[in-house]
Amino acid sequence: MAKEVILTQEGLEKLEAELENLKSSKRKEVAEKIKVALSFGDLSENSEYDEAKNEQAIVEARIADIEVMLKNVRVIDEAELSNENIHIGSKVELKVTNRKTGQSNMVEYKIVGSNEADPLSGNISDESLVGRALLGHKPGETVEVEVPAGVMAYEVLGISK
Repeated sequence: MAKEVILTQEGLEKLEAELENLKSSKRKEVAEKIKVALSFGDLSENSEYDEAKNEQAIVEARIADIEVMLKNVRVIDEAELSNENIHIGSKVELKVTNRKTGQSNMVEYKIVGSNEADPLSGNISDESLVGRALLGHKPGETVEVEVPAGVMAYEVLGISK
């Protein structure tokens, strides 16, 4: 059985939009590339054809992946979430202190399902080291996590939706 996919409403909409784009635009684009490559003749030495077929395989695999995800999706209703403790869908304000150097800084993260994770934009997975460690904690609590940079202390300053 496939793993349950946890998404926010925003994540679900992005995934559905990606699927629609792949099915409507990208498939046609790749089919056209294949058609053009076939017109070049001899397929044994036709790198354009090979490249187009590889692209087609990638597109079809991504479509299949998204369709499986959508069949096993559970959307988090952010309106029902509380700000008492951290859970998937929570936006958290943290003071992060490196235990080795003593340096600290303020960060904001949103805890999301692994399919929506994008650390560069502040969306961290509930399955990541930091995301998993933060789940269930409340404002005022400090969580220590060993990450590649060393042991970091995450003090929960606030939780919002």
